[in-house]
Amino acid sequence: MRKWCLLFLAVFLLAGCGVETQSDEKLEDLDFTVLDVEKVPEELRNVLEEKKSEPFQVTYEDGGYLYICIGYGEQETSGYSIAVQDLYLTETAICVDTELLGPGSDENTAQSVTCPYIVLKLEYLDKSVIFE
Repeated sequence: MRKWCLLFLAVFLLAGCGVETQSDEKLEDLDFTVLDVEKVPEELRNVLEEKKSEPFQVTYEDGGYLYICIGYGEQETSGYSIAVQDLYLTETAICVDTELLGPGSDENTAQSVTCPYIVLKLEYLDKSVIFE
């Protein structure tokens, strides 16, 4: 009898547990603008200046816009750029994927430390941001 009670209890508890999954299916690509540093809101610009020497991921909301900022920390030379591979909306989140591109082999670079980062501006959406 005791075995049956334990079995019943285990089945009852497991039946009550469900796995909630978040849909990561792409609903649509999002329109965005890459901002020059002088067009970034001053408060955000100050945050980026403090963080730029280390890799970072920052979001900022201001005036109906969402700013997604991604930095790759200190690099040994100039000539780096950042490509946006994807920026899209899912049911529960905004997903962003960027890539750091190094200088080309034929590109003249300066031997000075640089801190590449990118600021993406898009209309504000009340969603969390997932950095891929």
